[in-house]
Amino acid sequence: MKFFKFARKIRTEEDGAVTVDWVVLTAAVVGLGAAALLTISSNTKTAAGKIGTYLGSVTVNTATN
Repeated sequence: MKFFKFARKIRTEEDGAVTVDWVVLTAAVVGLGAAALLTISSNTKTAAGKIGTYLGSVTVNTATN
């Protein structure tokens, strides 16, 4: 009988459900952040390479009058 009371009590409690929701939401936010970081970092490297190539090809006139 004690087991059935215990099982009924666990089934009706909802405290753990909120924790599970927060864990799932936090994991989703971390996953999306990681995906955004990977996208931004690869595009930043590409843009920096293009800027470096352009600046390397520009000649600067340093003549003064």
